[in-house]
Amino acid sequence: MTGDHDRAEADADARALASTLRLRILRLCLDEPLTNREIADRLGRNPATVLHHVRTLTDRGFLRAEPVRRGARGSREVPYRATGKSWRSPDVPGRSRLLVDTFLEELAEADQDTVRMTRLGVRLSADEYADLMGRVDGFFEDLATRTPTPGGRPYSLFLAVHEDAGRLPRPAVDGVDDEAVAQ
Repeated sequence: MTGDHDRAEADADARALASTLRLRILRLCLDEPLTNREIADRLGRNPATVLHHVRTLTDRGFLRAEPVRRGARGSREVPYRATGKSWRSPDVPGRSRLLVDTFLEELAEADQDTVRMTRLGVRLSADEYADLMGRVDGFFEDLATRTPTPGGRPYSLFLAVHEDAGRLPRPAVDGVDDEAVAQ
């Protein structure tokens, strides 16, 4: 029964994170608690729509409500803060595409003078690949768990490592090896 419960919990978490808007909400609430209205304003969205997503993230433990505060007109406001749970969530089908789409939305809003990118093609053995991924995972884990620098500028990091399908050897067609023909 515990295995079924764990699977149901993981599936519910995956559904809660299956939205670029929800991932962007988590990013906005990473450094400072924001109210639903503040989140909606920053995303240019309707507060009612955002509230649905905020409640889903809160229900699944990805956001937590901070103590209620009074707004400018004395209204009751609930600020929300990201818990970091999404960093520890398991990989699920479709997650890669979702992360890319979220990154592209955020990149479109970024000051292009602050964007630094590079692309690199490499060939690695299985051991070299394992070493690279261990170093990358360690680097990201270090950044994810460190205390934010007070007054520091916020940055987003995105890394994608994938097998380069276009550079893989092509299977022989009709007994002709493409690599042999190319020589």
